[in-house]
Amino acid sequence: MKISQTNGVPIYKQIADSFRTDILAGKYRQGEYLPSIRELAKDLRISVITTMKAYEQLEADGLVTASQGKGFYVNAQDSEMLREQHLRKVEDSLVSAIEAAKIAGLSNEELLMTLKTLLSMDV
Repeated sequence: MKISQTNGVPIYKQIADSFRTDILAGKYRQGEYLPSIRELAKDLRISVITTMKAYEQLEADGLVTASQGKGFYVNAQDSEMLREQHLRKVEDSLVSAIEAAKIAGLSNEELLMTLKTLLSMDV
């Protein structure tokens, strides 16, 4: 896991986003435990409080559950929930692309052509 201190995104959010991506991609299976809060904090050289905040965010999103004395484990992922999570990521990325296109002065047609080109390249 790579964490950046300079990209403007809070560290806890970077951690939560990284785990969210891995969980949704199936890298962590149902019932599998995430690294302990202290272990992750030590590995990333960050505060235990920051790590805990990331795990609490994942719990609030319904991706993990805290188990007293054992840590946080991955919940079963509902296929509809997975689809919604991925759809949200696509929407966020497209909004960013639209904003960048406006700044660059691209027309809607140019933006659509760019998207179609990228889709045909199977990126």
